[in-house]
Amino acid sequence: MEARVAIGANRNFVLKSAVLLYGDNATAFATLHAVVSKGTGRTPYLGPGQALTSAFLKTLAAELGARVTPEVLPSNVLARTPDMITWWTRARRAVMFFGGVDHKAGELNSAVYPHPALVFKVTDRELFVRALEKDERPSEGTPLKTAPYWNVDSAGRVCLGTMRVPDDVAVASMAGWEAGFFRSEFSHPNGAVRLTSHPQGFFGLWKSLRNSESAFPVEFLTAANETLQQFVERG
Repeated sequence: MEARVAIGANRNFVLKSAVLLYGDNATAFATLHAVVSKGTGRTPYLGPGQALTSAFLKTLAAELGARVTPEVLPSNVLARTPDMITWWTRARRAVMFFGGVDHKAGELNSAVYPHPALVFKVTDRELFVRALEKDERPSEGTPLKTAPYWNVDSAGRVCLGTMRVPDDVAVASMAGWEAGFFRSEFSHPNGAVRLTSHPQGFFGLWKSLRNSESAFPVEFLTAANETLQQFVERG
């Protein structure tokens, strides 16, 4: 696991206290300990513990999570937390790059294709994507569709591979996440997921749309079996 802390200025931080968590399979509790240091060069140690309430831990978690740079949210942002952002994009035409071992992919590579409206979510440096049946802002109860792309699993999680993506989760990085998605190679199916109901399957769908001026045929999207609310709340 990789963890990063953005301070934004030169600061001198000193370890003052520590929270210890205890638990078994049934219950858990936490204690707060002061960090005691006697003299330069001496190894610090933990002082006596003080039991913590769940209310204190919730307040602590809220205060830690509240350290987010204020942002003006554009109209396409659907949900925002300190470590997650979800937004939607209108239907568009964009170049797609195909790779992998299947020779059929070469026939589709580097052409322009119509795309449905999409919902993107970034959390914990993971990218998720779903499709929309209508080219309009979804509400919390809107049923989502499976994004009809290789590299995307049944949960909508994108296999990043060598994809170049931003380091942060912010409004300013949304365009970078989208660009990373569309500029990467769609190289392989990711898990057992039905990407489209097109009679000729995945290749038949995209072959029919190669350099097409028409809109994406949303009737060939498959149900993701979750609403926008469920997609946003899912970890």
